[in-house]
Amino acid sequence: MPRAKGGYKTKRRRDRVRKHAKGFRGGRSKLWKAAIEAVHHAWRFSLFHRRKRKGDFRGVWIVRINAASRELGVSYSRLIGAMEKQGIDIDRKILADLAISDPNAFKKVAQAAGVAS
Repeated sequence: MPRAKGGYKTKRRRDRVRKHAKGFRGGRSKLWKAAIEAVHHAWRFSLFHRRKRKGDFRGVWIVRINAASRELGVSYSRLIGAMEKQGIDIDRKILADLAISDPNAFKKVAQAAGVAS
């Protein structure tokens, strides 16, 4: 009786790894051991960077809010502090969007916080 070299499930697993290794350079897309190592490495990084992306966006929003608030003559930290003190509960994503798409509304939020004239 010949040895079992893997049936349907084994082929499906290998096809999935080879599909994800498509486009990798050299043997990393062709050779099984190199491909599986490269794909597992890539999956680890993709998980990490999916989590990291959230923080990256928060940083972008903060920069945008800071730029818009400085045009009104106040720093980002003073604006956020004043908003918290007044109980204005707008998150940074929405505030950054306001700063870009509707500067007048952003100015009104800053005035409601009591920092812009």
